[in-house]
Amino acid sequence: MITRRAALSIALVTGCSRSNAKRLNVFNWSAYVAPETVPNFEKQAGAKVRYSIYESNEEMLARVFSGNSGWDVVFPTHYIVPPMREQHLLADLDHTRLPNLKNLDALFRSPVSDPSLSHSMPYMWNATGILYNTNHGPVPASWADLWAPHWKGHLTMLDDPAEVFAAALRKLGHSLNSRNPAELLAAQKEAIAQKQLLRAYLNTEVRDQAVAGDVLIAQLWSTTAQQAIDAAKHLAFVYPKEGFPLSLDCAVVLRESPRQELAHEFLNYLLEAGVSARIAETMRTATANAAARPLLTQATQSNTTLYPSPETLARAEWFATITPDAQRLRDRLWTEIKSA
Repeated sequence: MITRRAALSIALVTGCSRSNAKRLNVFNWSAYVAPETVPNFEKQAGAKVRYSIYESNEEMLARVFSGNSGWDVVFPTHYIVPPMREQHLLADLDHTRLPNLKNLDALFRSPVSDPSLSHSMPYMWNATGILYNTNHGPVPASWADLWAPHWKGHLTMLDDPAEVFAAALRKLGHSLNSRNPAELLAAQKEAIAQKQLLRAYLNTEVRDQAVAGDVLIAQLWSTTAQQAIDAAKHLAFVYPKEGFPLSLDCAVVLRESPRQELAHEFLNYLLEAGVSARIAETMRTATANAAARPLLTQATQSNTTLYPSPETLARAEWFATITPDAQRLRDRLWTEIKSA
């Protein structure tokens, strides 16, 4: 017979066991893991993953800049890594716990944002271009085409200040990383003039609207565009002739995390060739993992939306980390654009 004291002891032990179970909190972009990615890791690691998504770097940063967010692993775009490091938000990566780093493509083993991969692990990369409905011409070829009255009410731009400035700056013939106040003011003027044509500023949410035919043309990330094209064959994608941005999304471990070992285990798991290939194939993303590329279908490997040709990539420009003064100016100008 179990006494009340014994029952209480069992309950306390059980409660402690549950509270001490391994748990990992992961905050990632939407559509960035395959359906089985997280469940398989939970089985492999004997852990429970709390997984949630965001749609912009700004949304993620708003959650983690307090230094007490509760997240362990997040996925900033490469140019966000330096300011996060400077704010002491990132833990040092222990490469001895990441043997699968050897699987990375040579192009991503020393990114300008983190040459030694001391704080970030390259995950997926993408480029920005124009998704359009082939049944409602004309066929776009440049950023300037997103200012054509023909698209009024059926055009969206990304709800991302770096991306909107990039399109306007390239339209004007300037670097998408411009810090020049005069060039940024000119880009703002272009963005404000375009607003009368816009349906909205949207990120991945525009995918379903484009598939349904409500949006006919959109500034969009290549990975999201490919997901839309897969669902609707009347959609196509083009990289603008003036040049376009390249982005690398990275996995980082937050310094605040009390689960550093488990976080590293998760990053190393994502670097497994089979895991990375399954994510890239299923979610239509472009992997930074060279070992995963041969595991993709031939159609995916030759997909020029996800993996542009060297000739197309010659027109591309990597986003760079902006100086604090230039970033403050961009933030102010963006606020004025949104409120205009």
